[in-house]
Amino acid sequence: MSPPSEPPSRPRGWLSGRWSAKRWFSKERVIVIFSSLAIGLYGYDQGMMSMVNTNHSYLRTMGLREGSDEVGLIVAIYYIGCAIGAWVASSLANSKGRKYTIIVCLVTTIIGGLIMFVPGLASSASDSTWGGASVWTMVAGRTVLGLGIGGIDTVIPIYSSELTKTEVRGAAMAKEFQVNIFGLLLAFSTNLVFTRILSKESQWAWRIPIAFMQAFPILMSLIVRSLPESPRWLISKGRIDDARRALIQVHGKARADDILEELRIAQHEEDDEKASFGEMLMYSGSQFHPTWVTIMGQINQALTGYGAVSVYGPQIFQLLGLDQETAEYTSLGNYLFYYLMMTVGWKAIDVLGRRKLMVWGSGGLVASFLLLTIMGAISVSVLRESSLGVEIVGSVILYMATAVFGICWLTTVWLIPTEIYPNGFRAKGSAISVFVWGFANFLVTLGTPYGFNHLKYWLFLVFAVTNAFAGWWTWRYSPETGLRSFEENQMFFALAQEEESWVVKKVDGGRFLLLPPKEEDIRNAEEGGAAKGGDVGGGDARDDEAGTYHGIFDLDGADDTRIENASDGGFGGDGTRFDDATAINSSIEGSGGEDIGGESNQYQPSETTPLLRSRQGTV
Repeated sequence: MSPPSEPPSRPRGWLSGRWSAKRWFSKERVIVIFSSLAIGLYGYDQGMMSMVNTNHSYLRTMGLREGSDEVGLIVAIYYIGCAIGAWVASSLANSKGRKYTIIVCLVTTIIGGLIMFVPGLASSASDSTWGGASVWTMVAGRTVLGLGIGGIDTVIPIYSSELTKTEVRGAAMAKEFQVNIFGLLLAFSTNLVFTRILSKESQWAWRIPIAFMQAFPILMSLIVRSLPESPRWLISKGRIDDARRALIQVHGKARADDILEELRIAQHEEDDEKASFGEMLMYSGSQFHPTWVTIMGQINQALTGYGAVSVYGPQIFQLLGLDQETAEYTSLGNYLFYYLMMTVGWKAIDVLGRRKLMVWGSGGLVASFLLLTIMGAISVSVLRESSLGVEIVGSVILYMATAVFGICWLTTVWLIPTEIYPNGFRAKGSAISVFVWGFANFLVTLGTPYGFNHLKYWLFLVFAVTNAFAGWWTWRYSPETGLRSFEENQMFFALAQEEESWVVKKVDGGRFLLLPPKEEDIRNAEEGGAAKGGDVGGGDARDDEAGTYHGIFDLDGADDTRIENASDGGFGGDGTRFDDATAINSSIEGSGGEDIGGESNQYQPSETTPLLRSRQGTV
């Protein structure tokens, strides 16, 4: 009998399934693309205004002189719109749905862009200010634009995180924020090209980039029609069949039912708590602590000073002695470097964690701004003229500071609020995040022109001090939320309330200082522990920095109970799963409350210590 013929070889390259259109245009990938466009829109506005602010035709149309402090008001009013839009969008997102709210915000954004385009059109050559109305039309347009983008920035991070797997949430959002920097780079490049072609005296050099911005919301409006509603929101409204269909669209039939059941369990546990801003903003509210982590995250990001660098890039480089044209090209290079370095950001965020990146980033920014203060002082006060050496060294330092901010601070403060709230509070938490971001950046962008005109290079020293504060606060009070389910992160706040401390290293023995151990690391550690064997009498228990314990403990003098990775869940001797070391209270009653893992981790039976609910099935 002849041997069977060999199976046909698998096609390679673009013909293989690896490169198939089905994979590249899966719902998960389309959701990431959609979310990225939203973040790119926010970045585009920042890059656009940095060049518009120096266009001579624009300044004449607004009735402003070059270098006027009022330029900052037009830029900054956008952030007030963002703050208001965030508040409105959060209510819509909970009542009408994430998808409905996104569509409303996109339409609002388009209207705002159109209003920004028209000031001074069809006016006489002698008076392009519309009798003083041009500036107020621009203020109105930027406010309406802010309403739309503020709403988008509130809802889309929630929408994206609710459809993304736990282990890649950080990388997914960091990739979206890389597109944010691409939007900034695209806007600045477009402005620079048309400025060089048409000159700073041409009105079209600033109008065309504003018109081009409409491509973002229009394209998003076309994409959103094919996307599902958030299954978490659908379950919260009792629309179980719709939630199943949404999950099938994103994850496929094989996983949909399992995820659905997990989400239903999580929703059932949250139903008893009424979601209100009072619960978040009042000291006695159940969500007061996570809300302050959210608020301070956005304040601290604003204190880094990079809102000013994004919006006033060329003017920042001029503080180092560069002339205007050179400063514009140097800013373009800085934004390109910013974009490229964000690749490091999305690779690092789920490896090093949110908290570690922010603390390290603050240290890097403090050092950078101190060095920039010295460079500015040498250029302006010592040499009293431009120095090529100072310009090059100062620009390199500013490039590195930009990279540090992008990797360490850009994504993290937007990601954390999507990870720490129960489902009913998530939209409101994101709204508070955008609201605080809006007001904080309003103050920064409003005050920066004053800093240019009066503080000069001492502005860098101000940013060094504010970064030092941001780093200290994050190190002391911001927990690590990466690689944990939403429910696990909520456990931190429950434990903090029980232990009456917000200091991260004091809560649960410091377990939330670092990322949790990966499954592979846990298995390896358990295999090593099992090989050694032992019991309480032999002291075979390990207490590492993250609060992880392994070994066999004779808790009640009767039978051995094995606790595997008690800090992240373990099993009792009868096969019962414990969610946290504190949840073993019921199993050690009568044991006298023996120490487990050392003095700092004593778990004693107490009627006042609530058992933490099981994490089984959370996503």
